[in-house]
Amino acid sequence: MGKSRIAGVTLVVLLIGLLAGCMSVPTHRHPNLDSARQYAAQAIERLTAAQQANDLDMNGHAAKAKQLIEQAISEINLAEQAADAK
Repeated sequence: MGKSRIAGVTLVVLLIGLLAGCMSVPTHRHPNLDSARQYAAQAIERLTAAQQANDLDMNGHAAKAKQLIEQAISEINLAEQAADAK
């Protein structure tokens, strides 16, 4: 694996870590939603680890899974906002 590819993978991992950190801030008002968000963030971390272990070669399925999990985290955030609006 070339140096530029390693740097790119490292950058992606760091960005995902930052994104997951932002999305998993516990509110303590909705413990079930907090747990769901944390599990989703962990799933993204595991998928990233799997991508690294397999040199990112999974026919785009891991990347698509991460994209869908990020969408699910957004929905969790919206669910939390809806619960707070009641």
